[in-house]
Amino acid sequence: MDIRSQVSMVFHLDKCIGCHTCSIACKNIWTDRKGAEYMWWNNVETKPGTGYPTKWEDQNIYKGGWEKIGTTLTLKGAGKQKGLLNIFHNPNLPVIDDYYEPFTYKYLDLIESPASDDQPTARPVSLITGKPIDIKMGPNWDDDLSGTPDFARNDPNLKKLAPAEQEAMFQLERMAFFYLPRICNHCLNPACVASCPSGAIYKRGEDGVVLINQNVCRAWRMCVTACPYKKSYYNWHTGKSEKCILCYPRIEAGLAPACMQSCVGRIRYLGVILYDADRIHEVASASEEQLIHRHLDILADPFDPDVIASAKANGIADSTLHAAQNSPTYKFVKKWGLALPLHAEFRTLPMLFYVPPLLPVMASVKEMGQSKQVSELDPIAKVWDDRWLYDTSTTELWGTINEARFPLKYLASLFSAGDENKIADRLKKLMAIRIYRRHKTVGDISQDKAMKALEAVGYSPELADEIYYLTSLAKFDDRFVIPAAHREQAIEMLEFTGDTKGSTGFGFKEGTFQRGL
Repeated sequence: MDIRSQVSMVFHLDKCIGCHTCSIACKNIWTDRKGAEYMWWNNVETKPGTGYPTKWEDQNIYKGGWEKIGTTLTLKGAGKQKGLLNIFHNPNLPVIDDYYEPFTYKYLDLIESPASDDQPTARPVSLITGKPIDIKMGPNWDDDLSGTPDFARNDPNLKKLAPAEQEAMFQLERMAFFYLPRICNHCLNPACVASCPSGAIYKRGEDGVVLINQNVCRAWRMCVTACPYKKSYYNWHTGKSEKCILCYPRIEAGLAPACMQSCVGRIRYLGVILYDADRIHEVASASEEQLIHRHLDILADPFDPDVIASAKANGIADSTLHAAQNSPTYKFVKKWGLALPLHAEFRTLPMLFYVPPLLPVMASVKEMGQSKQVSELDPIAKVWDDRWLYDTSTTELWGTINEARFPLKYLASLFSAGDENKIADRLKKLMAIRIYRRHKTVGDISQDKAMKALEAVGYSPELADEIYYLTSLAKFDDRFVIPAAHREQAIEMLEFTGDTKGSTGFGFKEGTFQRGL
């Protein structure tokens, strides 16, 4: 057992309203400069859709991530031999048209135009050439054009659905969408780190944040190809690659990353998760059916005495262990079993997890009296004088799960490497919490039905209240449990990290341990 610590994230997709405040906060701080105009370290996509860059999930195009050949795990589109062959022309790199040509508007036209009968307009101009352009693509083009043949219907995740299932998703009465915010996953088995010929990319030992050393980067751009999530970008002005740094200067100061601090829907959670580094290769090499199970299994119980002893032997501070024991991400991922990684089949072991959306279900409107419910309300409570009920209930407890507007197969393609049972399990748990809370707050569901729902998913009422609190009522310090930085140890680790490529990203045990820290 070789226990390390990792700052991990959970995004609760039922709460995302697609306001893009996170993207703007990140843009203003990190990528509002020359050469980075097209970069969105944090972006929010609409699903179904092709995403940013377009069709990034299709590794037949971009060759990102790892592939298992026999018992060997190799980079799909990078590595020594493949890198050498592509040194002068890399066909697997996204080009600017796959992202979008960054643009602004010529606002001076609005105030400098001569008097005219026509309203002046600000023409779009390219931020690369400075010339007027016709806008054809943006970082969330799907948001405006969801459902069109060019975008939503070209979502790579639809390939696993039968034609009839795909067509059913786009029938007007069933049409639905959800938002998918994305940042760097700061993976345990990062393909970008393994692909870098210069050894410029490393994974910080103290918190697992993946960074690019700008002094070492030689612009091979293998990291852009290797990252299956396309969260490594090339800056044409500086000639270096860049990526999300998880706002590590803010984390070291005890502050949440800018995208999380500004999140209007409060969908984001950040905390420490402990993992067993000895098992990374075994887990990344697991069969596709076992990937999710093994991925979650590598995450260690922070209350286990053996785990604590191994962590301390590796120099993990007591304050970090305490943060791991109170981590909201550990609760969502391991304790409650609600969150799953995005595209685990890429085998990078991402450390950003998603609570899948409990999508709207097909409902009916029926007439019913509400005099009994009104009589139980406070006299000053506002009551709408109607007799209609938007009814989403079924006689069968989990009937609505199977009647969701998106097939489970689609969500499974995103969050569980194709395992529909794991998606159904998470959705049933979310539904059980919803039924239980409706019983407590509205009172139109019987206690017997609410308890049966909780019992079926292995939850107690106390656990359901705990999940409800962290989902709906949590305060800032509940959502972001940030460990103390321990700058003195971080400096020691920086001296060692990257000295030897073989230990890049995982090696502070030897250095700090031998130094007596």
